Amino acid sequence: MKITGTLINYYFHCKRQCWLHGNRINLEDNSEDVRIGKVLHQLKYEGKKNTEIAIDSVKIDKITEEYLVEMKKSDADIVATKWQTLLYLKVLKDKGVEKKGKIEYVEKNKQDKKVIIVELTGEDEKQLIILLQEIDAFISQDKPPKIGFMPKCKKCAYYEYCFI
Repeated sequence: MKITGTLINYYFHCKRQCWLHGNRINLEDNSEDVRIGKVLHQLKYEGKKNTEIAIDSVKIDKITEEYLVEMKKSDADIVATKWQTLLYLKVLKDKGVEKKGKIEYVEKNKQDKKVIIVELTGEDEKQLIILLQEIDAFISQDKPPKIGFMPKCKKCAYYEYCFI
């Protein structure tokens, strides 16, 4: 299976969510938070060029002359977003395009947006290969991991699936 940026993000954020999504159980269409994120993305890039670019199994929010830009509603899981962005940088590099990554967090109630710059290193590429193999093996398991409640579960698109 082709591992997407969403799967990498979920693998760090919540293993159960990763397994469910990787096994085609998608409840995101019912999530208000997912809808808000999509609307923020549309408003941010409406009418602009080089936005929402699909390459292989990934969808890149935007490409500028210097950056691959990934936009997120919240900085709740920086590590997950970093690895998602590194995957996108690797996909571009494999196509002969080298960029830096720029992660923009546009939180609802904050005046200033948070921006993080990431660069794909040789070590990151080695880690990505291992990570992609781990995720592939993980989502190939027969059953999802057991439910473990965390406060972030309350806002998850899969909350009802896991807890109700």
